[in-house]
Amino acid sequence: MQFDSTNKPIGIKRIRLAFKNSQRAFTWLAKHESAFKQELILLVLAIAVVFVWQISLYEKIMLLVSVLFVMFAEVVNTAIEAAIDRIGLEIHPLSGLAKDLGSAAVLIALTICALVWGGVFVNNLS
Repeated sequence: MQFDSTNKPIGIKRIRLAFKNSQRAFTWLAKHESAFKQELILLVLAIAVVFVWQISLYEKIMLLVSVLFVMFAEVVNTAIEAAIDRIGLEIHPLSGLAKDLGSAAVLIALTICALVWGGVFVNNLS
């Protein structure tokens, strides 16, 4: 089976298929990727905190976006790992570098998340 770049779906059909593909990816991540499972738990906790904590709407959005950004980085990291593993399972310095760079992206996203949460917390000390 080969990809046909001249016969791509358009309009609502394209949107529906894209949503279906994303849903399949999220299901796979939730079943197989432990870091993503942890981040889903973090998202649920963040949603609970946002509903309870009396802070501005902007701060609530920033808290949730910071957690979603971590999840985004994890999805990209997992995609990099899957692509590298698809190419070959032998140990190669560039394969290791690609995986390390994906991991570094997740670390940066986690740092941003921690800074946002810390900033909102310090800003609302009273």
